[in-house]
Amino acid sequence: MQTEARVSGLPGALPGVPPVADAAAEMFLTLTVAGQLCGVPVLAVRDILSSQAITRVPLAPAEVAGSLNLRGRIVTAIDLRRRLGLPKRPAGSPAPMSVVVEQGGELYSLLSDSVGEVVPLSAEGFAGNPPTLDPVWREVSRGVHRQGDRLLIVLDVDRILAIG
Repeated sequence: MQTEARVSGLPGALPGVPPVADAAAEMFLTLTVAGQLCGVPVLAVRDILSSQAITRVPLAPAEVAGSLNLRGRIVTAIDLRRRLGLPKRPAGSPAPMSVVVEQGGELYSLLSDSVGEVVPLSAEGFAGNPPTLDPVWREVSRGVHRQGDRLLIVLDVDRILAIG
């Protein structure tokens, strides 16, 4: 016997899971780098980690902070501040958080100042990169999305990881 879950009169809805208001909305994990609100597609995120011990890798590009261990796997840590041409994290500031993403079977940690929440962003709220956006940011951004009085810069994970 086949049953169909129904919640709030919506066929196929899962019990206890609120329906998404905008079916066309894409989900993003928000993070902050040097005060700038950014977002990465939630489907690219594999893990979120608090402060981790990072081992420096000799002769690695400046954007590579080093490597860390995630349940026995070596993860390359990318310093988003360095990648985006921003100043180093101020002394005494909280340790960076890691947003772990996967590309080509390898894990990478994007080091950010803080990690926010998962938010749906509707397609009609997206805009291309503004001409005033720094060229380094334009290179790694898919565009922007207005969040109240702030702009959320949508990062392209593949471009962020294209170092060198």
